[in-house]
This record gives sequence, C-alpha cells and structure tokens, in this order.
Amino acid sequence: TWGEAKEFAKKVQELQKSNQVAFQHFQELDEHVSYVATKVCHLGDLLEGVNTPRQRLVEAHKLMKYFNEFLDGELKSDVFTNPEKIEEAADIIQKLHLIAQELPFERFSDVKSKIASKYHDLECQLIQEFTNAQRRGQIYRMREVTAVLLHFKGYSHCVDVYIKQCQEGAYLRNDIFEDTAILCQNVNKQVGDIFSSPETVMAKLIQNIFEIRLQGYIKDQLEEHKKSDAEQYLQSLYDLYTRTTNLSSKLMEFNLGTDKQTFLSKLIKSIFVSYLENYIEVEIGYLRSRSSMILQRYYDSKNHQKRTIGGGGIQDLKERIRQRTNLPLGPSIDTHGETFLSQDVVVNLLQETKQAFERCHRLSDPSDLPKNAFRIFSLLVDFLCIEHIDYAVETGLAGIPSPDAKHANLYFLDIVNQANTIFHLFDKQFNDHLMPLVSSSPKLSECLQKKKDITEQMEVKLDMGIDRTLNCMIGQMKHILGAEQKKTDFKPEDENNVLIQYTNACAKVCAYVRKQLEKIRNSMDGKNVDSVLMEFGVRFHRLIYEHLQQYSYSCMGGMLAICDVAEYRKCAKEFKVALVLQLFDTLHSLCNLLVVAPDNLKQVCSGEQLAILEKNILHSFVQLRFDYRSARLGRHFS
Repeated sequence: TWGEAKEFAKKVQELQKSNQVAFQHFQELDEHVSYVATKVCHLGDLLEGVNTPRQRLVEAHKLMKYFNEFLDGELKSDVFTNPEKIEEAADIIQKLHLIAQELPFERFSDVKSKIASKYHDLECQLIQEFTNAQRRGQIYRMREVTAVLLHFKGYSHCVDVYIKQCQEGAYLRNDIFEDTAILCQNVNKQVGDIFSSPETVMAKLIQNIFEIRLQGYIKDQLEEHKKSDAEQYLQSLYDLYTRTTNLSSKLMEFNLGTDKQTFLSKLIKSIFVSYLENYIEVEIGYLRSRSSMILQRYYDSKNHQKRTIGGGGIQDLKERIRQRTNLPLGPSIDTHGETFLSQDVVVNLLQETKQAFERCHRLSDPSDLPKNAFRIFSLLVDFLCIEHIDYAVETGLAGIPSPDAKHANLYFLDIVNQANTIFHLFDKQFNDHLMPLVSSSPKLSECLQKKKDITEQMEVKLDMGIDRTLNCMIGQMKHILGAEQKKTDFKPEDENNVLIQYTNACAKVCAYVRKQLEKIRNSMDGKNVDSVLMEFGVRFHRLIYEHLQQYSYSCMGGMLAICDVAEYRKCAKEFKVALVLQLFDTLHSLCNLLVVAPDNLKQVCSGEQLAILEKNILHSFVQLRFDYRSARLGRHFS
C-alpha cells in the first residue's frame, strides 16, 4: 500500500545516513592505525640503531676478554678447550688474528705469536676434520668445515687435501684415461655440495691430474721407445695424444670457470710440447728407413741386386719416343719374365704412408700440416714411384729384345698391366689421404705438379716400352711369315689341283695376333687399349701389305692370296678399330687386282674401294701378276 511504501523509503534513508557515519568512523580509525604503524617503525629503527652498536660492543668486549687470555698466557674459556666448539673457536681466532696483525710488533710480539700458533693449530685441526669427514663420505660435515676454513689462509690446502684424497683408489684399472673421466664425473656430482666455488676446485683437480699423473704416465710410455723403436714410439705418441684430446673433449662438459678450451689446450700442450716439436723429423726418418727395408726385403727375396740403368730426363725420353729408336735404355737384361713389381710391396708402402698421413694430421701444428704432409708425399714418390715402379719399367725396357730376335718372350705388357693397377692405388691415396691435408694451402699446387711430373714420366716410358714391344711383335710375325710362307704358295705348280683356302703361314700369323690381342686387352684399360690396338693394327697391315708385294701371283695364286687376306681381315675385325678394318678392306680390294680378267682391270680400278688410291699403288699390285707383261697390263697406268 502507499503507506507501507512511504514507511520503507524512510527506513532506507535512515540506513544510508547511519552507513555514512560508520564509513566516516572507519576512515578516522584507518588514519590512527597508519599513524601508530609509522611510530612503531620509527621506534624499531631507533631500537636497531641502539642495538647494533650494543651488539658490536658486546662482541668487542668478548674479543677483548679472549685477547686478555692470550695476553696472560692461559686459555681458560670453554670455547678454546672444548673440541666440540671448534667452529666457534675458529671464528674467534680468525678475528683475533686479523686484530693482531694491526698491533705493533715490539710491544705485542709475544701475544701475536701465541695467536698465530693457535690460528695454525685450529687450521690444522679443521683440515684434519675435513680429511676424516671425506674418508667417511660425510658431505654435510665437509661443507661445514670448508665454510669455516674459507676465511683461513689454509683454505687452499683443504682443496689440495680433497684433490689428493679423491684420487685415492680411483686408478685401479689399466686405463688411466677412462679412470680420469669416471673420477671427474663423480667429483663433479659432489663438489658443488662441498665448496662455494666448485668450478675452481674442478679446474684445480684436472690440472693436478694432467700435470702429475698423466704427464708421468705419458713420459714413461714414450721415453721407453724413443731411442730404440721409432715405429712403436710414433704409434704410442699418436695413441696417447689422441686419447688425451678425447679425454679433454669429455672434460669440456664440466664448469671449469675460465675459458675451458684454452685451459685444456694449455694442459695438453705442456705435456706433449717436447715430443711434438721434432715429431716430423722422427716420422720422416722412420718412413725412409721402413720404406727402404720393404723394398730391400723384396729384392732380396728375388735374389736380385738393383743396378743403375737408364738415364736422361723426360725430354730425352720424349725425343727417343719421337725417333722411335730401338736402342736399349741400358745394358740388355734378361729378366726371365720377372716384372719386379709387387702388389705386396705397394700395399705395404701405401699402408705405411697412410698411417704417416694420419699421424701427421693429428700431431702437426695446423700451420705446419701442409708442409709436413708434402714431405711424406715426396717420400712416397721416391720409394713407390721412382725406386719401385720406375725401376721396374726401366728394367723391363732393358729386357725388351730387338725386333729381329727369333724367339722373343715379351713381358713388358705385364709390367704395363701391374703399373696401371699400382697407379690407381697411388692416385686413390693421393685423393683420400693427402688432398684433405693440403687442399686449402699453397702446397696443393706443388703436390699436383709433382704428381703430374711423375705420371708423365711414367707414361712416356710405358709408351716407349709399348712401342718397342709392338715392334717385337711385328718382328715375330715376320719370322713366322719368313719361315712358313713358300714361293709356291702363290704360284702353285699344278693350277688345277689346288685346295682353295688360306695358307699355313697366314694361319700361324693370325693365331699369334689373336694371342697378342688378348694380352694387350688384359694389360690396359680405357682409351689406352684403343690407341695401342690401332697402332698394332696399322703395323700389322703394313707388314702384310709389304709381305704380299714380295711374290709373283698366278691366277690361282691370286685366289689363295685373297683367301689369306680375307682371313687377315677376319682377324683385323677382332681389333674393333674402324681404321684397321678399313685398311684390310682396301687390301682385300687390292688383291682382287691379282685375279681380275685383263679386260675388266680398268673397271675394277675405278671401283668404290680403289678409286681413292693413288695410281702407283694400284700399279704396284698389278705388276705382281705373272701375266703383267704378256697381257700388256702396264698400258692401263701410262
């Protein structure tokens, strides 16, 4: 109702007024609380200002009391006589020690001496307490003692004790490097719970291990072999240096405070510096004597005394090739089929050099690495390429018989085959092991030039040997033709009773050629085979061409000559060289001139195969016919 609403509105107004009054009282109360709090804080500051000097005075009074005991010469206080209060005594004596240092020596020498003595005694007791706690494995007690000792001069001695004791019983295996890694891992787990500067303690531990334990071990290992066994010395140096650097990499994971990389590098250098300074001289000396021994052992096994053969430089060799001289390079030597090349020798020399490159990479200063690697490579060239391969090639050249020798055994192609195989191995080592060591230095061009020179020198000598071997092959074929080919082969006595087939001389020559073809293919690879086969094929053709020109042909004899040339052509096809086959195709066409009817001669001469030849060549073949004069065949060429 209207009356009730009016009554309710009145009550709301009264409540609002009382709420405003309450809020005003609350604000006044809050101001009073803030005022009281400010007064309390101020009072606290005043009390603290009074209390702190008071505490200092109390502490100073205590120190004066303890100082008087030292002055009187009798320590009565419980803190100095009770072993359980050693930490409190240490705190007092450390402060008295600082005060005593400020006092004049003349008046207080006696008391200064007594305080110093007590300081030293307590320091020793604390270190002993630390030692005992470490032996019992009481980490918490070790931490308490180090916290007290931190302000003493003997704190570093406490660290030394810790380093010494943690190594006791840690080196029970035969592997000092593995033991060191495990020890450092174990110490790293606990050192932060004991010392306030664990990184300093870790660095000091590692330095101690490197400078005393590792250095002593490495010196013993290396000095044992240094003078007596160069191979063992170099291998030990490589292994020990590798294992030390690997250990250093493992230690990089720990916090050592300073620049870890520099710190560890200096430690490694201090151990190995005296050995690395002259490393390359030891390496070169060993490699030279070892390579020499490998070669000497091989030649001794062959009962062969090396001799000086050949001479002249590469230009001289090229000139002899150009002139196709058949003069031997030295005194004629019968090698009895021995190539004087050994796969075992090559593998041994390359293996020794590979190990030398690996040691060189690991042990050389980066600035000396390319220079040292080049010295090792030069030794490989000397012993493998010059003393072994070049010597074998020279000996092989001297053993090639003259072209007119009747029963020549041709072994030079075996040398070519083995030399090619060896050069592939040499090239592989050059790329795999030398190139990475010199690739970014000026020595790269020097290495490439040296390799190019020695390769070119070998190729020139091998080319000369192949050339002279081909001459010998042609010489052998001449002997076969001379011994087997009869004049009556091409001018049979009974023209009507002749078996039309190739002659015995032709059969033997073709058999010999096929045998040599196989030998050439087995001795070479790639383009070398093609070029040698082409040269052999051209000489084979010239031999047959000149051989056929020595005879006079009857009609039936001409047919037999065509049969021979057809067989030679079949043999030439096996060369798989287009030029050689073309030459024998032309020769086959020329032989047709020996049998063609006189009236058809002019027509045959203008045929596709023969039209391109000079007239005098065609004429020379026609002149071989027995009816050349009687049929007046010369008129076709006048």
